[in-house]
Amino acid sequence: MIKFRLLRLLNKGARYVLLEIIWQWLELVSQIIIIGCVARTISGVFYNIIDTKKMMIYLGVALFAIFSRLVFDRLYTEASFEAGVEAKKNLRDEIYSKLLRLGSGYRQHVSSAQITQMMGEGVEQLDVYFGKYISQFVYSLLAPVTLFLVLSRYNSKIAAVLLVAVPFMPAIIMALTKAAQKLSDKYMESYYSFGDTFLEKLHGLTTLKVYNADEKAAEDLDEECQDFRKISMKVLSLQLFTTFALDLITYVGTAVGIVFTINEYLKGNMELEAAIMFLILAAEFFLPLRLLGVYFQIGMNGIKAADKIFAFLDIKEPAQGKQAVTEGPYNIAFRNASFTYKGISILSDLTFDVPEGKLISLVGVSGSGKSSIANLLRRQIKGYDGSISINGKEIKSLNENALMAIMTAVAANSFLFPGTVRDNLLLGNSKSSDKKLNGILKLMNLQDELNPKGGLNFILEEGGKNLSAGQRQRLLVARALLKNTPIYVFDEVTNNIDVESEDLIVKVIKQLSKEMGKTVILITHRLENAVMSDEIFLLTGGSILEHGTHNKLMEKGGRYAALYKAQKALENYPGGEVS
Repeated sequence: MIKFRLLRLLNKGARYVLLEIIWQWLELVSQIIIIGCVARTISGVFYNIIDTKKMMIYLGVALFAIFSRLVFDRLYTEASFEAGVEAKKNLRDEIYSKLLRLGSGYRQHVSSAQITQMMGEGVEQLDVYFGKYISQFVYSLLAPVTLFLVLSRYNSKIAAVLLVAVPFMPAIIMALTKAAQKLSDKYMESYYSFGDTFLEKLHGLTTLKVYNADEKAAEDLDEECQDFRKISMKVLSLQLFTTFALDLITYVGTAVGIVFTINEYLKGNMELEAAIMFLILAAEFFLPLRLLGVYFQIGMNGIKAADKIFAFLDIKEPAQGKQAVTEGPYNIAFRNASFTYKGISILSDLTFDVPEGKLISLVGVSGSGKSSIANLLRRQIKGYDGSISINGKEIKSLNENALMAIMTAVAANSFLFPGTVRDNLLLGNSKSSDKKLNGILKLMNLQDELNPKGGLNFILEEGGKNLSAGQRQRLLVARALLKNTPIYVFDEVTNNIDVESEDLIVKVIKQLSKEMGKTVILITHRLENAVMSDEIFLLTGGSILEHGTHNKLMEKGGRYAALYKAQKALENYPGGEVS
């Protein structure tokens, strides 16, 4: 099976595939020369018509051909490796480019676990296809024809019999293709499902332990593991059966050639030299196709992995805007904006403004749609109805890079990369001096805490797990401040951190708007953090229930006031008996 879309991925690697075919063919030619020298020597000795000089010539030629064959085999191996490397690199580039085109909202279409599997094992499973199968396919057609042309000079009848027997092997391969495709489909489905489950359980291991659910999770994982093992065994069984069938045809075909050769020799229709050539080279008609069958079985998983990858590459990409907001005022406007995901209404008929330089807060219970608004603004989710605009320009029409240039978002799950504190801060502004970096650390009350550990040179572990939760969030805010964009979105940045860190972050957010004139959207479940906002929007079920300043909302005595008082009561509750 040749997939032409996969062939296009070879690009420069196509020359390595061509070299593979050439080196394999030259190996065959060397093999024919070696067998020819052996046959002539044996025939000459048997009929006593060869002298020492000729024997030495045949020996020299044979040794040279053996050496050449070793060289060609080494060159073939190198070309095979390069073809696989080139194709896999191109495929990974395609996946990465697709992710860039999908933008920050790629998770709407595919999980990070699937991307990891595709970029890793999924691409690696194509190694045999690119590095072996394609060249072997062409060589399997070339080798029997070459042997026929050489051997037909000695006996065209037997050469034709051997050539005619060759197509039985592709027939067996094609007969097994349908079964192999079904099994490969199930194998890849089980593989991706098992990978997703494994990563899910791994990421949630701490939570599972806390709720004593780790044993049940292990049982679920073991069940999927058993399903994957069973389908893997079926694939291996089919591969074993295919190998047996190909071996059978190889042995039968070779035996037929040997029988015909012996019969012709005994009848006096062949010279001994020709008989020896046929006896030894008969198997060479079938061995290339046998090897192709083995590569085909191994490559089927790769082909199915490619189908998964191509399904990802074929995902319809959102229209890429071309406009940019190059100057203020950086006013944000929502007009009858709605968003539906898989038939479920997430946001409904939102109309509100975020004027330039103002701080507005989005509050409400979990699931009310607060973070969805932030994700729409950042274009992490797409496909809204109505209008969302910045400075009069529709978000849909803005180039994503241009949008990111004017907006910085910090969420509770924002990421800190393994490396130094300096490396992470420079993501905000790569041109910042150490003096500026230390200044921002001081602002976030981090300099004194990090200096004993190395300051800017302190090595962070993945996710910043060697920092406290409060330190991590303050460092994320510090990085965001360095970017210095006109719009900031803070999505639950004070979740699960100490009071001191929370107070400092809220203070900095207020300064961004009040003193630096930034447009700020604060999303928080803790209403106390929203008190200093210019306007507060209380969301319920994806709609705005109430809005206004803190004082006006409290005077109104509605849902916001009730929630605020309830939170205050909980925060002030000492844990003793209520009188």
